[in-house]
Amino acid sequence: MTPAQLRAEWRKCWRKPAPEIGPDLLRRGIAWKRQSRIHGDLPPHARREIEAVLKRLSAGKSAVDNERISLRPGTRLVREWHGTMHQVVVLENGYEHQGRYYSSLTQVASAITGAHWSGPRFFDLKARKAPRKR
Repeated sequence: MTPAQLRAEWRKCWRKPAPEIGPDLLRRGIAWKRQSRIHGDLPPHARREIEAVLKRLSAGKSAVDNERISLRPGTRLVREWHGTMHQVVVLENGYEHQGRYYSSLTQVASAITGAHWSGPRFFDLKARKAPRKR
């Protein structure tokens, strides 16, 4: 397609004028929009992460939140407490421990210990250090 045809196709797909970008990026944007209509849009967790990055960037901060710990669904956290091994599975929107669903690691830690604990601290999760600038 010519650049003019790509811009027209962009307008048809996105329902707004094409940005001032090259033909390769126009093709990719059009292809992504078509695929998302067929296969669905971004999953909610990806959309939330993108929105968080945009918010940090607009505030003049780093794109990476070094204070927040990110765990992928399917990750298993293991902790021994008073002689018993506890396994927690990270889910898309929460955590599973002994067949029960919890919305936060702090709830899991409290259920295991019977007292209020910081979940990330109980499972010894540490945020990544920001790279040092030279």
